Amino acid sequence: MRALTVTVRDASTGPVVEIAGDLDYETAPRLRQAVEGLALEPGTLLVLDLARLELCDSSGITAFIVARNRAIAAQAEVALTAVPAHTARVLRVVGLDQIFNLYPDADSAALPSAVQPPPTANNR
Repeated sequence: MRALTVTVRDASTGPVVEIAGDLDYETAPRLRQAVEGLALEPGTLLVLDLARLELCDSSGITAFIVARNRAIAAQAEVALTAVPAHTARVLRVVGLDQIFNLYPDADSAALPSAVQPPPTANNR
């Protein structure tokens, strides 16, 4: 088991939450707490950067949904970036790739064109 680290940094478009390690039943509450503590404004973009995510179980997927709901409540957007193959597969199987904007990295999500759902989000 790899320890979970959740690091928040500011970008010009909004907060970027970098998630590293194992996101599971025991650690998912830390991600939810980090997201709940963010000051999201209408029109900002909440980025969940998964580049260093090692494992994600159903509790982790639920934490992503909680983050999305938090963003929607604040009239903000949410994006998942650098989604590992194992997590991307789960998102596809349960249809969540249809509701999350997916980007190859945090920088791509922050581009001005990122305001519209990208082709990889399957939001057509």
